[in-house]
Amino acid sequence: MKQMHLAGFMIASQVIHSHAVWRHPQTEFGFLDAEFYQKIAQVLERGKFDLLFFADVLSLPDRYSGHFEPSVKYGAQGAIMLDALVVATAIAVATKHIGIGITRSTTYFQPYDLARSFATLDHLSRGRVAWNVVTSGKDSEAQNFGLDQHLDHELRYERADEFIQVAAKLWDSWQDDALILDKETGIFADPEKVDYVHHAGDWFKVRGPLTVPRSPQGRPVIIQAGSSTQGREFAAKWAEVIFEISPLPELMKAYYQDVKSRMARYGRDPNTCKILPAIMPFVGETEAIAQEKQALHNELVHPLTGLLMFSNSSGVDLSDYDLDAPLEKVEVQGSRGQFNMIQKLSQEQGLTLRDIGKAYGQSVLVPQIAGTPAQIADYLEDLFRQEAGDGFIISPAYLPGSFEDFVDGVVPELQQRGLFRRDYPGTTLRETLILN
Repeated sequence: MKQMHLAGFMIASQVIHSHAVWRHPQTEFGFLDAEFYQKIAQVLERGKFDLLFFADVLSLPDRYSGHFEPSVKYGAQGAIMLDALVVATAIAVATKHIGIGITRSTTYFQPYDLARSFATLDHLSRGRVAWNVVTSGKDSEAQNFGLDQHLDHELRYERADEFIQVAAKLWDSWQDDALILDKETGIFADPEKVDYVHHAGDWFKVRGPLTVPRSPQGRPVIIQAGSSTQGREFAAKWAEVIFEISPLPELMKAYYQDVKSRMARYGRDPNTCKILPAIMPFVGETEAIAQEKQALHNELVHPLTGLLMFSNSSGVDLSDYDLDAPLEKVEVQGSRGQFNMIQKLSQEQGLTLRDIGKAYGQSVLVPQIAGTPAQIADYLEDLFRQEAGDGFIISPAYLPGSFEDFVDGVVPELQQRGLFRRDYPGTTLRETLILN
């Protein structure tokens, strides 16, 4: 029987998809402490989650009104973001099985530095690392790296494509059995099993080899979240896990079918890519209690925070637009796929910009589900059987309680139905995701 995969969504920050997280009475203030993230990872590992995945951006949001003041004042997403790679290292030493996904940009990092860092962490975690590949799309990020503006959308993906090729060559520059470690003969490694890369392309010139031996997984698991046409094509070529946000089940199913159908042109088996739509659950002993939890959460969202984040992700200053009118069609250089989806929903459902801002602040359009453990399991099972996803990314409304509620309530329901495993199948993330 086919079983679903589960991942936890996080940001090394005071908020996640929910802008109410830091204000929630049940949230523990610890987003600047290693123990906070270690505890969350341990909770998810107890629930046999495949991985804990950290999103990231490289600038403080200041697109709305042209200044960071409202984002800092109200604690919008991005006001604080710790380096997820460092956080992941703290998690690796406090866990044994759960995978750890880290976001790194192909636009503002270099292949050698990234390949070295991820290979190192894959060794330290004994094969549990994933790389969430992003291209970045904000001028504010570019300006933190010595540039006036970010690369054009198409160019970012061209660079990303070559970036992954170079990183893969570096990870492959050491063969599996290159290390000899013979104390008697003094032979440390076989130089015949280590190779230069000698890559010279349109974007990168890298000699190699890597200074880190072949890691337990060989290469980290590749995560991607492209929603634009070019992003979907990139995901179909490279992604082994896809993080996806769709507010409606029919959109989840359409995305799933579209990306899976694109994989054949790259000679890929659709089963080698796990598509995981995001869900924000509110678990209660009764449906009424769960709905009360949801209402409390949504009331805590400041009405401006959603628009602050939406402006930042799209690159459009929404402070100039009418809050009580539908979202206009504009040219977007940021996250095109999500912006286009929101424009479509605005037109079809008559949503004003104020409505969109409120919904975006509550969950960044991640669908919320309120119910008992059995009801939430019913909902996820239905989506899973309809091939809306190969599993789900769980986004918390408060920390660490949301994850604890799901692990203690919903996971046993899914296990009882045979929809989710009762233990990890191996030691590496690739084994957990059944990618080997």
